[in-house]
Amino acid sequence: MNQSTAVVKLHNVSVRRLDQLLLDRIDLATNLGEHWALLGANGAGKTTLLQVIMGMLWPTGGDVDVLGHRLGEYDVRELRKEIGFVSNRMDGYLEQSVRAVDIVAAGKYATNGMYATITREDEVRAQTLLQGLAAETIALRAYALLSQGERQKVLIARALMANPKLLIIDEPCTGLDFPSREHVLMALEDLAQATTLQLLYVTHYPDEIFPAITHVAILKQGKLLAAGEKKAVLTDDILSDAYGLPVQLHWQDERPTVRVKRTTP
Repeated sequence: MNQSTAVVKLHNVSVRRLDQLLLDRIDLATNLGEHWALLGANGAGKTTLLQVIMGMLWPTGGDVDVLGHRLGEYDVRELRKEIGFVSNRMDGYLEQSVRAVDIVAAGKYATNGMYATITREDEVRAQTLLQGLAAETIALRAYALLSQGERQKVLIARALMANPKLLIIDEPCTGLDFPSREHVLMALEDLAQATTLQLLYVTHYPDEIFPAITHVAILKQGKLLAAGEKKAVLTDDILSDAYGLPVQLHWQDERPTVRVKRTTP
C-alpha cells in the first residue's frame, strides 16, 4: 500500500447491468484506523459494492482505489491476496471432512479446497488464530461437525491466515441464534481492537454493529444514503429512510438497538 491513509476510495462509481442501475455515483473513502459497517436493506447494492471493491465486478463509471491500487492499473489477482473475505457462501467450496485447523491453515494459499501442503508452522499459526477468536477447542474437529457460529470463526481465522490488510465480513450472523451471534460479534470486537487491518462488516441489521465499528455507510436503492462516524449516521431519520419504516434507535454500551415506532390509534 502506498503512503496514502485511504484503504478504500470510490469516486463517482456507478454500475449498470442491462437497463438496471445497481450503483449510482458512489463516493466513499475509508481510512487506516477505521472499522466500517455497510448497512442496507435487501437489494440496496451491498453485494454489488463488495464485488467492485474486491475487483470482481468492473464499474461502468468512476474510479476505484483499494489499498493504494487503482483498479485497471494493477493486477486484481495480486490485490485479492491483500483482502480477506468471509462469507457463508464459502461453505460449499470447503472440504467438510477436514479438520478446522487445516481449513484455517489452507487460507494462507488463498485456496478454496485443500490443494497445498500444510506445514507445521502453518498449523501452529492456524491454532493461534483460532485461539484469538476463542475457538481453540474446535481446532481438531471436522468442519462438518461444527455449529454455524463455530464455522464463522473458522472462516474468519482462515481469512486472517494470509495477513490481509482489509477484511470484508459479509453477513456472518445470518441464521445464527442469539448466543452464537453474540459470540461471533465478541470475537470480531476483540479482533478489531487487536489488529491494524481494516474491518468492513456487512449486515442488514443495525443492532449487529459492535463497539469497535467507528464508521457506517448506508446504501439505499444503489445510492449512498449516508456515510461517516457511526453516531452521526445511525439516527432515527436516516435509518427510517433506509428501511422504509419509522424506527427509533437507542444506544447502550456503544451498541445500537432499533425498534419500529408504532402509532397508537
